Amino acid sequence: MSLRHIWAVTRKETNHIIRDRATLFLVLFTPTLLLLLMAYALTVDIQHVALAVLDYDRSPTSRAFVQQITAGDDLDLYAQVGSLSEVEQLLLHGEIKAALIIDPAFSKDLLAVRGMPLQIIIDGTEPESGGFAVEHIASRAEQFVDQALVGQIQAMGVSIESIQPIDLRVRAWFNPSLKPRVDLIPGLISMVLGFPALSVALTFAHEREHGTLEQLMASPIGRADLLVGKMIPYIAVGLVNVILIPVLAMLWFDIPFNGNFLLFIFLSAIFLFAILSMGILIGVFMRTQAAALALSFLLIFFPGFFLTGIFFPIVAMPEVMRLEALALPGTHYAFITRGVFLPGVGLAVLWPYTLMLIGLGLAFTGVAALFFRKKLA
Repeated sequence: MSLRHIWAVTRKETNHIIRDRATLFLVLFTPTLLLLLMAYALTVDIQHVALAVLDYDRSPTSRAFVQQITAGDDLDLYAQVGSLSEVEQLLLHGEIKAALIIDPAFSKDLLAVRGMPLQIIIDGTEPESGGFAVEHIASRAEQFVDQALVGQIQAMGVSIESIQPIDLRVRAWFNPSLKPRVDLIPGLISMVLGFPALSVALTFAHEREHGTLEQLMASPIGRADLLVGKMIPYIAVGLVNVILIPVLAMLWFDIPFNGNFLLFIFLSAIFLFAILSMGILIGVFMRTQAAALALSFLLIFFPGFFLTGIFFPIVAMPEVMRLEALALPGTHYAFITRGVFLPGVGLAVLWPYTLMLIGLGLAFTGVAALFFRKKLA
């Protein structure tokens, strides 16, 4: 490989990016805009779920329970109804997402330690809101039972500690609030930073489609020099996003960043090399921009949703899918971004994923150089 040849191709590709506003926008601003879009679309915190209550008990205890579960912004008491037919009408018109039915013996059974007779009806057309209502009511019900029975048990002369042999205390590290956004946004970075790979694949196909590769084909530049020289400008532009996106995540979404920022930039550069090598490989085999675009989405972005562990744990996937996931740069970079952002680990933990990214980048570049022919046929 010749550094002089690589630098010549790099300058040519840099000029192309600067002059082509569409390409510049795609590689410079699209990752940040895409992160904003997906962060809001995929990490919505469910609040203000409309709830109807049918209270057959109508006791101070049942009213106190309703007041407790509707305190805060999670559940909104939309209506207190008198029959199941009213609940049905509210659900049919989409005015509520869940309904709580309190049994006539609610307070008696609760104080007699015979249970807590409740029924929850949810709107199955929007199960996320209904499931959230069920979890919220169940959690508040446990708290209400504890509060309601403490006084009664102590009046009997029984120590609370004596009937609670298990002292279970749950503590969540790295994400104490357990907000999905804190975990998801660092993972999404591995997807949005894949856009430069789409750009380089389209650029390669565009030059092939319009015959501008002829000048490079007539030059003494080697295949590897040409491919590496084309990647370098996109890596440089991608690193701008590597700086902007963490700042956006920290300031706008309040995502903690506990790791070393310089290490993050270094590892991100390796990821960009790997993902751009994948884009180069697509560009080598595709003759048109339409084909390059379709294959880029098929091999880079769609697997990024399902196979990189951002939404579904890799350990829960079938073995074949786990092997496919290991061949994707985004899988390893998702581990890196989450590790650097949340626990703040370094290379002592992240070196296996770093080596995999280097190996994938070299493999993709080698295959692309092997099959790239400096001719139009």
